[in-house]
Amino acid sequence: MTLPIFIPGDDPGPDFVGLLDRLGVGAFEPTVPFDAAQITHGTTVLAIRYSEGVLMAGDRRATSGHLISHREIQKVFPADSYSGVAIAGAAGPAMEMVRLFQLQLEHYEKVEGTALTLDGKANQLCQMLRNHLPAAMQGLAVVPLFAGFDPRAGLGRLFQFDVTGGRYEERDYAAIGSGGLHASTVVKLRHHDGIEADEAIDVAIEAIFQAADEDIATGGPDIVRGIYPVVALITADGFERLDDDDVAARTGSLLERLRGAS
Repeated sequence: MTLPIFIPGDDPGPDFVGLLDRLGVGAFEPTVPFDAAQITHGTTVLAIRYSEGVLMAGDRRATSGHLISHREIQKVFPADSYSGVAIAGAAGPAMEMVRLFQLQLEHYEKVEGTALTLDGKANQLCQMLRNHLPAAMQGLAVVPLFAGFDPRAGLGRLFQFDVTGGRYEERDYAAIGSGGLHASTVVKLRHHDGIEADEAIDVAIEAIFQAADEDIATGGPDIVRGIYPVVALITADGFERLDDDDVAARTGSLLERLRGAS
């Protein structure tokens, strides 16, 4: 494969989206009229900062209007080795944005010989959201969460965004999607300074469970099908997704506790 050659002043450098534009391949194609009820949407995702890093979690349900379109969709992804991105909104454009974001971070590191800072990665995601704004105004909104371990600060950090590309760093936690309000309420009541990974995982699982109990677009644990929320930890050791068996065992303990309290 031959790499494209640009004249001085026309080289997009480490900007992968700029490279696509130079080659005439739009990263986000123009949209056409559509039936909003037929568009697949994904909810609910959250992030929690804890003592060793940051946790990200998401339910597995996607809906089209009032129908369940998918039961096992993944909404939490590694952005690179030390950061992750979670999505809510129109599933198709969101998945495409995640893939493009992953490629952008990889492309930058190859061209520049060093990885972007965590703030730099968040800024790249802001730019992609701004590029996506015309589609968002037509009903294909994408709203991500971004989190990662910052080696300079020695701690986990998390960022929330809006559809216009606005970036807002949160101190302890964030939750978005149709069940985000219910999930964030659970986290708010249980989060505390110095929370450890083990407790943060249990808080995240309960937050998604309670969100699913109130919001039809959020999927709770499906014990019959063996479908559980995706939970990932990001620390100085990198991005690590928890095994489904671990999440299932913790979900079982949560259900036993809730039964005992009723």
